[in-house]
Amino acid sequence: MTYGVSLVPWCDGRDGMYGWIWRHLPGNALFKGLISIVLVLATVYVLFQYVFPWAEPLLPFNDVTVDNQ
Repeated sequence: MTYGVSLVPWCDGRDGMYGWIWRHLPGNALFKGLISIVLVLATVYVLFQYVFPWAEPLLPFNDVTVDNQ
């Protein structure tokens, strides 16, 4: 099979980032699924604990342009 040609019409042989991650995780499908869930939960934890609190003062959510009249 050459690159870009597939038996499935919507698949061109490039599966992107998630396919690359799935192929490089160790174990069978069940173990890969568990590792994937742990990775997603760890990413969400890091975002909510460190990234979002750091970025909050930089965002203009409290800058309103409506006067109190």
